Amino acid sequence: MGTVIGMATPQPVPLTADTIRDAPKVLLHDHLDGGLRPATVVELAAAAGYDALPTTDPDALGRWFREAADSGSLVRYLETFAHTCGVMQDEEALVRVAAECAEDLAADGVVYAEVRYAPELFTERGLDLDTIVGAVQAGFREGERRAAAAGRVIRIGTLLCAMRQNARSLEIADLAVRHRADGVVGFDIAGPEAGFPPTRNLDAFEFLRQQNAHFTIHAGEAFGLPSIWEAIQHCGAERLGHGVRIVDDIALTPDGPVLGPLAAYVRDRRIPLELCPTSNLQTGAATSIAEHPIGLLTALRFRVTVNTDNRLMSGCTVSSELAALVEAFGYDWVDLRWFTINAMKSAFIDFEQRLDIIDHVIKPGYAKLLGH
Repeated sequence: MGTVIGMATPQPVPLTADTIRDAPKVLLHDHLDGGLRPATVVELAAAAGYDALPTTDPDALGRWFREAADSGSLVRYLETFAHTCGVMQDEEALVRVAAECAEDLAADGVVYAEVRYAPELFTERGLDLDTIVGAVQAGFREGERRAAAAGRVIRIGTLLCAMRQNARSLEIADLAVRHRADGVVGFDIAGPEAGFPPTRNLDAFEFLRQQNAHFTIHAGEAFGLPSIWEAIQHCGAERLGHGVRIVDDIALTPDGPVLGPLAAYVRDRRIPLELCPTSNLQTGAATSIAEHPIGLLTALRFRVTVNTDNRLMSGCTVSSELAALVEAFGYDWVDLRWFTINAMKSAFIDFEQRLDIIDHVIKPGYAKLLGH
């Protein structure tokens, strides 16, 4: 059938910061203690008597976090968390931070997010691990309610992290399983990679597999292929937190990219990469978005997902990360839909729930943007 005379052919919505913000998005790698509002840090510090902040001016504090993180060193980057964790040591603070996290992500158009944190970092004033998890979960539920009241529906799943330099992985893994019915959807290990390989935590990963529990592993961020190989082949990681250094197993030849055995395995098995472009620039994995391996990994059709890592330290949102990729690589709505569906397919909630969000939220949302 021909085009009806006088009817305009629908056109895609232009890609702008505002339209990208309105598009449905999915976030898999976001740290709760890396996403606080600067004003909240100041107010919580005053309430708790925390006097170590470099400044109590919210705008100046936000700039300080970004500049301190923008050092090219993962170790220096991680030092900024002393201040956010320092003001998250009571139940009220944890509820507030989690609620505001859900609100902020929803305002950015995120429809599903998995937010992670390390409960062991919030015990300095006597909170026990179960109380910490309960407070954060209560905050996420409150944030979801507030977002829905504002016309933005979001669902938050929680990942509990163990700090790889400590010896509490099995304890935190058990905590994650214990709170599975409360919305804790998985486990992770975080912290410095160098000197702390994933295999130090094998007992935790064995326990999680026995409990049919999900887990991702920070690997291939500041350390290379051995960290990724151990995370997958020894520990059984379902996803790679960052995983950007998988590019070290891809040779660029005159005839095109050639994948080494580990890169080929990761791609063939569709192991999701939780890539965080701006954060990777700050920790030295790339010198610019245009030179970030995400371009090559996307072209080779790895299971690429786009994430924020730490919104406060990187001064970013999911929308700003996607906008930067659009500018650097010329991506269009089809590409952004691909990233989003990749992430939703890779979430740790059950299959029917993933499919429901893909079919009834993501695909219809992008159909409108594509002019279908």
